[in-house]
Amino acid sequence: MNSQFRSQLLVGGAIVAALVLVGAYLAAGGSSYTPEQTQDPCKQREWRDPSGLQEIAQQFSLSALDGAACELGVSRETLAQALATEESRERFRERYGIGDVELAKAIRAGLLRAVEDAEDAGALSPLLAGPLRATVEDISLDQAIELINDASSAFETFQNFLGPAGELLEEILP
Repeated sequence: MNSQFRSQLLVGGAIVAALVLVGAYLAAGGSSYTPEQTQDPCKQREWRDPSGLQEIAQQFSLSALDGAACELGVSRETLAQALATEESRERFRERYGIGDVELAKAIRAGLLRAVEDAEDAGALSPLLAGPLRATVEDISLDQAIELINDASSAFETFQNFLGPAGELLEEILP
């Protein structure tokens, strides 16, 4: 077999493989892909049955993002990206014409919603919800953003603060 014939055979094989790949992609519905719609942040979402502080903190953060995004009229995903860094927050404020005061108010409203959602889901005792609400109403914008971005750290700090009373926390938090 000469090398020219072998080269033509390889090129022909590559073309056939490419056509098979395109055909499989089209058969799998690749020609009509549409991205999934983001959920409405103003719509209440069911809390899963949390089994520990990490899951409670995760759901708390998502609920807070939903609440704040609803107040601002954006998606939860857009707001989460905006809160990632100071630069992304600045771009977000410029793009949507939102000042620090409005952003802080929306984030606090989101955190209050998260406290209410956690309490309604039985993930947070009313004994803890009241003081947490009072704290959320008075924290700075940076502290509020930190709480949304890392609620697990805040919940763990709270558990560590209780020290020996941590057993009480286990009774209060599922």
